[in-house]
Amino acid sequence: MNNIEILHPTLQAQELHLFLFDRPLHPELFRHFANYRVAQGEYHADIWVVGLSHVVTVTRGNRTVTELVARDSEMLPTRGVLTRFRLKGERDHERELAEGGMYMVSSQVETMDDALYKSVHTYLRRGAEDRGWLVEYEQWADGGLAPFTHIEHEARDSEFHVYTFHAFPHERTLVKTQSIFELIDGDE
Repeated sequence: MNNIEILHPTLQAQELHLFLFDRPLHPELFRHFANYRVAQGEYHADIWVVGLSHVVTVTRGNRTVTELVARDSEMLPTRGVLTRFRLKGERDHERELAEGGMYMVSSQVETMDDALYKSVHTYLRRGAEDRGWLVEYEQWADGGLAPFTHIEHEARDSEFHVYTFHAFPHERTLVKTQSIFELIDGDE
């Protein structure tokens, strides 16, 4: 396979990194399981579910910023990386963007005991049926629980909010991110 594999039974939640780029990423780098586009006012956001991972690209005029949650790979570009860190525990991060915009993310990697994980997994899975986008991977189910990616968003005129949940049943782990892309007016 010529793209970055983000869904495999041996993928561990602790292998995931968060990357922020000041440019779009080439779609052929990833195996896409679902693609979505949100248009709001003067910007649009492209959201790709790429296994137990995601890519969110927000574009306004000629300015683009991309959030990627993925396993680190030699195939990922190094040009345009603004932020890179391993997802572990809880972390809040802010990054000023070119032309005065702002990116904020809160991430959490939580491993639970079997009973709690099953309850949380079931709750999130059911809620995902009514809101946002859900991509399940039945082929990797563990103990009757399938890995999944669930993404919700909120589009405002000058902000784009994204909430992601990546469920790793084989580890009894949930990876969550809450991101805000603040956009400002400027020369397009």
